[in-house]
Amino acid sequence: MAGGKAERKGRPAPQRFQGIQFQKSKGQHILKNPLIVQSIVQKAGLKSTDIVLEIGPGTGNMTMKLLEVAKKVIAVELDPRMVLELQRRVQNTPYVNHLQLIQGDILKTELPYFDVCVANIPYQISSPITFKLLSHRPLFRCAVIMYQKEFAQRLVAQPGDPLFCRLSVNTQLLARVFHLLKVGKNNFRPPPKVDSSVVRIEPRTPLPPINFKEWDGLIRLCFNRKNKTLGSIFRQKPVVALLEKNYKTFQALQDASADPSLLGDLAEDDSMEVEGEADAMEIMEEDGSGDPSSFKEKALGVLKQGGYEDKRSSKLTQDDFLRMLALFNKAGIHFT
Repeated sequence: MAGGKAERKGRPAPQRFQGIQFQKSKGQHILKNPLIVQSIVQKAGLKSTDIVLEIGPGTGNMTMKLLEVAKKVIAVELDPRMVLELQRRVQNTPYVNHLQLIQGDILKTELPYFDVCVANIPYQISSPITFKLLSHRPLFRCAVIMYQKEFAQRLVAQPGDPLFCRLSVNTQLLARVFHLLKVGKNNFRPPPKVDSSVVRIEPRTPLPPINFKEWDGLIRLCFNRKNKTLGSIFRQKPVVALLEKNYKTFQALQDASADPSLLGDLAEDDSMEVEGEADAMEIMEEDGSGDPSSFKEKALGVLKQGGYEDKRSSKLTQDDFLRMLALFNKAGIHFT
């Protein structure tokens, strides 16, 4: 503009709310669209008797809507500035005694009882939060969670989908997962670099009668190269060596009259890292050549028995993996 000051170019001004500067590095992206907030609350299917766990309430846009419906909201927030803002926002309202604030890291916090979880979480901790919730006891009714779009797509992916992976299989073993709605990045303050999606998670009850560590050992191995045939994977020398070692350990436990089936507890397992299938077990690429061992033939025999030798992990269903695990265990082959 003529006669005016030249416009300075550089970094955009930091986003603020009531004097609070949001920190993108900590995943602070506040959902500002009231229509989406209301839609999420409605899709949670809340009852007037429900206790709701909210993870990352931020400045309280979702919190205030949840308080209008639920009996109680337990909000876990790491940032003390956000905690103070929430306290200020709820004071002198009818909801002041219905909100419990916990300041702390959600991954280090012992979760109280809750019926429903609603969360707009930092995307960099999506996996550990998801499995922390699914390992919580007693089981909750459902969780409605905002994820990065691609992570959400992996959660709900089905066999044959390009994004079907170890995350998909492990999550769907423990819960029914539904995609609810897409949320564009411009609905947040400040806007993230990627779009988001809201997912509904309903824990399965009862859970399948298996040990998760054993299950996850099989799934890790199968999805190390998910587009290779299982026969090719089980011919790799490092895989054969690993399974033979487990087999000998199992036999030794049997000889000692131990109970080797109790190799871990689903609710207590905290090692469910579900990303990076390609390096999960650090299995080297092998061409399957070399002298065949009797144990390799034993493992391949199990695959042939189940009709899985020429199948690919990316195409298998939950029932396929459960049946395969049962066949391997019956043959004395274990994955942990």
